[in-house]
Amino acid sequence: MNNTSIPRPDYPRPQFVRNDWINLNGEWEFEFDDQRQGDREKWYEGHEFSGNIIVPFCFQSEFSGIGDTDFHDQVWYRKKVTLPTEFAGKRVILHFGAVDYQAWVWVNGRLAVFHEGGHTPFSAEITDLLHDGIHSIVVKVRDFSHDLALPRGKQYWNEKSEGIWYTRTTGIWQTVWMEAVEDTYLRKVKLTPDIDSNSIEIRAFVQGDVTDRDIRLQTTVTFGGEPVAEETRQIRHPETKYRFCLHDFVDHSLGRLWTPEKPHLYDVRFTLFVDGRQTDEVTSYFGMRKISIVDGQICLNNKPYYMKLVLDQGYFPGGLLTPPSDEAIIQDVELTKKMGFNGARKHQKVEDPRYLYWCDRMGLLVWGEMANSQAYSEEYAHRFMQEWQEAIERDYNHPCLVAWVPLNESWGVNQILVDSLQQQHALAMYHITKSLDRTRPVISNDGWEHVQSDICTIHDYESKRDVLEQRYSTVGNAVNSKPSNNWIYVPGFTYDGAPIIVSEYGGIAFQQGGEAGWGYSSATNERDFIERYMDVTQPLLRSPIVQGFCYTQLTDVEQEINGLLTYDRKPKVPLDMIKLINDGKQPEGY
Repeated sequence: MNNTSIPRPDYPRPQFVRNDWINLNGEWEFEFDDQRQGDREKWYEGHEFSGNIIVPFCFQSEFSGIGDTDFHDQVWYRKKVTLPTEFAGKRVILHFGAVDYQAWVWVNGRLAVFHEGGHTPFSAEITDLLHDGIHSIVVKVRDFSHDLALPRGKQYWNEKSEGIWYTRTTGIWQTVWMEAVEDTYLRKVKLTPDIDSNSIEIRAFVQGDVTDRDIRLQTTVTFGGEPVAEETRQIRHPETKYRFCLHDFVDHSLGRLWTPEKPHLYDVRFTLFVDGRQTDEVTSYFGMRKISIVDGQICLNNKPYYMKLVLDQGYFPGGLLTPPSDEAIIQDVELTKKMGFNGARKHQKVEDPRYLYWCDRMGLLVWGEMANSQAYSEEYAHRFMQEWQEAIERDYNHPCLVAWVPLNESWGVNQILVDSLQQQHALAMYHITKSLDRTRPVISNDGWEHVQSDICTIHDYESKRDVLEQRYSTVGNAVNSKPSNNWIYVPGFTYDGAPIIVSEYGGIAFQQGGEAGWGYSSATNERDFIERYMDVTQPLLRSPIVQGFCYTQLTDVEQEINGLLTYDRKPKVPLDMIKLINDGKQPEGY
């Protein structure tokens, strides 16, 4: 993959699409500021930048055109922009998909917005900062490479990657873009499907003056291009909630539920009128999908569903956290499904919305997970809670997303077993997630040392078949086991009948070529790998108490070579062999 695929033309917020927008990816001016001179010298007003960078790739990546992995915790960007004529007379909003970690944005020398948090979007209405002619957008980014209390995911705080830690990301790493809107426009919508009542609940949020004006919102729902429902309602408040009955959905034989096997989607168009004149139009979509837990059983659309997930860290050679193109995202989803997995656990990364879009379209369950820190502090708790809420807000509408994972393996709360403060933090993350989303299960601390949790998830890298068969033969054996010598539940919290999923296992290293690396166990050749994969997977599939698994992992990442695919997405063994095993079948000759 190479840079010919950028700037990326696809709309960066695929669940809330407008026509009037411009993509600001591509070449920006760039400068390291190791001496922190930029503020004193007011680089946001004027500066001769010495270099260039390709946005949205971080400077550590090859595709940025820089590829410098040294520590540079303060950097600056500048882009000169001429607005298209269709922006004239409208409000202009500047959007950033993600900037790691703190970002200050100036437009024409005036501060437009500050944002903290490396994995979530932010925006600024910049109309009053614009003038005639060419506009200057300047971004200062400050990262904290050595701060272990920073929500960082897999970014390593030392110079060279090692173990489970990878190359850092500093600065812009998701799309930068602008859109134009009228004075009164649709700010966002929240879509909540209800398959039990054959309806979709819609919450619409309007920005602008809604008093003493005739404001009407037309909502049109279609399926496969055919009309399903339409309604125009008067808007009297900034937030309006209403519900559509989908009469076509009453007959479930039509097969319009969303599943990984049949990812059916409804399209929806929102058209806003002010005093009879159209001021906004937004297109979106939704899936009629329900994820629930009934009598300790995970259900998809009210039927028991076995989750076959793969751990996906979302790193790309050349781009690191940034996929080089939609084609690269599609390839990952296709390869995942070809191996018989029906979902992915996105690990320690709030993934690009384009990935979730393709999972919606192609049919792949996703567990949404926050990038964790490595140390606890009050400052960490504040940062983490703020960013996690932003992630939930951003991704709420995606039907593919079926579980929330705020914490993993006690990262950032490594004294949770004995520290009541950290226990309360994990419990708070569980409850705040439930308070923002009533439709999805929440795993409080994935892998072990759970507090309250909707699913009992266990990380287990045992490689011996007989040990796994015994361990997962009964609920008592599983819950009282201590893989990696960790308690499954924190003292004071007990197993309450929640579904059991082995949400990390396997991790079999299989070296391809001459690369050095590691895994949790090792295979010497293709046959050995397949036998080892059967040894760790079949006991889980045959267990009477396990309701799903997550294999580590989809691809190799840098020095970690326990992927089913190499880092550049080449299969290590035939994909159909993995699928046979995942389907519960015995490959011929084994």
